[in-house]
Amino acid sequence: MAPILEKELGVSCYVDETFDTDTLGTFTGEVERLLDPISTVREKCLLVMDKNDCDLGIASEGSFGPHPSMLFVSADDEFLIFIDKKNNLEIIAREISIETNYNGKPIKNQNELLDFAKEVGFPSHGLILRPSKDDISDIHKGITDPEMLEATFQMLYAKYHSVYAETDMRAMYNPLRMEVIKKATEKLVEKIKSACPECEMPGFGITQAIKGLACSLCGSPTNSTLSLIYECQHCNFTKEEMYPNKKKAEDPMYCDYCNP
Repeated sequence: MAPILEKELGVSCYVDETFDTDTLGTFTGEVERLLDPISTVREKCLLVMDKNDCDLGIASEGSFGPHPSMLFVSADDEFLIFIDKKNNLEIIAREISIETNYNGKPIKNQNELLDFAKEVGFPSHGLILRPSKDDISDIHKGITDPEMLEATFQMLYAKYHSVYAETDMRAMYNPLRMEVIKKATEKLVEKIKSACPECEMPGFGITQAIKGLACSLCGSPTNSTLSLIYECQHCNFTKEEMYPNKKKAEDPMYCDYCNP
């Protein structure tokens, strides 16, 4: 994130290494995330800004699970927030990607462990081992060394007679996730640079997509995007952009009437 932000916005980025984001929730379940992703990323950003007496802050929050529209495909859903206290400004960007190795499974022997590790990109991507999927009593995170992986597996299996392996989804152990965060950062920068035509405040972005692009055969409205609504959170100026995908009619294959 930092190289993009510093280059595009002319800021100097500082990371507070003492701030424990695990207090707001962990992927492995020791601490439940009590808020939704947007509320969590906002709380995270404001807490670290207050702690460091900053006027500008950026934070990220990721979630992993089924894709919203492709339910049998795993997805990485990243939210980034930019907060400017002086100008009472909050800008949010989101990136959803199926480019993720999010996975986990019970492991019965060393061959299964090595097969799973290879499948998810170990050792460039870290692994987590624990006694079982829901057991939070003995979790070993951030494993990137093959010898440590095998030794931890043997220790857990001897102690519990079962082992659950999963991908470590923390960004520093997951290059695939870092790429998604990079794309979200690029989106955030683009939105920050988008100024309101009326008041010139940054963050003039899309707040709504209107469905209803007409079918080219029967003229019925489809679920494809007809227009986008842009809104300024500072002065509430709105603008509608018609036909954002550069087409004024949709292929009949996407029409519920022509192709039910």
